[in-house]
Amino acid sequence: MKSVPIIIDCDPGIDDTIALLTAFVSPELEILGITPVCGNQPLERTVRNALQVCELGGRPEIPVHAGCFRPMLRDPIYGQFHGKTGLGNTVLPDPVKTVEAMSAVDFLIDTLERAALSGEHVTVCCLGPMTNLAVALRMRPQITRGIARVVMMGGAYREPGNRTMTSEFNMLADPHAAHVVFSSGVPIVALALDATHQVMLKPEHVAQFVSVSGAISKTLGELMAFWDRNDVARYGSRGGPLHDPLVIAYILAPQLFETARARVFIEYESELCMGQTIADWYGKSGREPSAEIVTKVNAEGIIAFFLERLARYTEKVAA
Repeated sequence: MKSVPIIIDCDPGIDDTIALLTAFVSPELEILGITPVCGNQPLERTVRNALQVCELGGRPEIPVHAGCFRPMLRDPIYGQFHGKTGLGNTVLPDPVKTVEAMSAVDFLIDTLERAALSGEHVTVCCLGPMTNLAVALRMRPQITRGIARVVMMGGAYREPGNRTMTSEFNMLADPHAAHVVFSSGVPIVALALDATHQVMLKPEHVAQFVSVSGAISKTLGELMAFWDRNDVARYGSRGGPLHDPLVIAYILAPQLFETARARVFIEYESELCMGQTIADWYGKSGREPSAEIVTKVNAEGIIAFFLERLARYTEKVAA
């Protein structure tokens, strides 16, 4: 089976880290590059975190390209659930590998233009604010011809927001970028809070992951334990939602998800509703659908999927 070429655009981030570690041990994926962006933390920190996670996961050969240091038009905001460094209380060694000279935006343009010429279309995985991709699209709109699809985590449709009453963090952090991407005509699969809140990483799951994940077990346990929101009133249980990892799971195990097509609109003018994502489920706008929105997730299947993948770190040590 031929591997799927992907770019992972992210802002690590605890849940980004789990997504990256999963992708690293998935031979079905050809990771062309990682493009950190300002999001959960300032750019300097998200780049450093990405470099450290590459070394933790044993994939130092994957290039890391530094992205945009701020949103397109608004002032930066940062994540609230990832601790001071973005990795909770976990301290990783200083990275040996270094960031590439080429910027993330230039890397996206170059890679996607070459993909368009060769017919090898690339899947762009957006795990954070979509600034890098939006800037690339504004600079070279024709790169859409090199994109197979964008699989992204962000938004809230029938769920309330997690950063404001109406808005999810990634969309609020750069709503103008989200508007550019959702208006670009590229195929989009959207994993919003409606999907990610269906998969809670509970304390009993953390114990399972620690028991199977070999060389990364201590670090993974620390990250996952820090991710516990302990907010039973909102989520119905202890634990934290598996946001960004579901992007990787969707690519590798789409049978665990159900979707519905809808036109998506992003609010980028009203301060009250800034970053709100609105889905036209019933064609009221008269506009064609612009995204496949994930509506249902097989939570038990997802936990089993990640257990199987992260257990491969034990196999790597054994090998």
